[in-house]
Parts: sequence; structure tokens; C-alpha cells
Amino acid sequence: MIRLSDETKILARRLAEMEHVTVDDAVRQALEARAHAAGLMLEPNRPRDLSPEAAAARRAGLARIVREIAAMPILDTRSAQDIMDV
Repeated sequence: MIRLSDETKILARRLAEMEHVTVDDAVRQALEARAHAAGLMLEPNRPRDLSPEAAAARRAGLARIVREIAAMPILDTRSAQDIMDV
């Protein structure tokens, strides 16, 4: 059982009323939206596209992110061990 503060319960009820859904649905939808934004889940009720084109697009997106990170300046030139030892 998950215990929620009174403030959280009130907020959930208000959201449910505003959206015209049950409290359970309001909480689930809010959590799904946050999980999706954080990259923890796919679009609701939408399976992942497994086509070669979609896989290539995902790889290209990841490669772009890796290039962007690699292009960032190194702000601390100490070795990882030196940083951990501090």
C-alpha cells in the first residue's frame, strides 16, 4: 500500500475532477506522462516500431547525442581515480 500525504490526495482529487476521470486514472495518467518525459516508457498503447528504418533513426539519434557529448569541453582534467579519491 502506498501512503500519500493529505496534500497529494487533495491534488489528485482536484485533478481528477478537472479531467472528469477517477482519481486512480488521474494519478496513473500523470505518472505515465512523467515517465514518458523521463524516457521510461513509450507512448501509451503504442508498440515500439521495430522496422529497420526506425532502428536506424534511433541509432542516428543516439550517435548525434554521443557526438554532442564528445564535443563538450573537459572542465576537470584530473583522472577519474583522482576525482573519486577527493
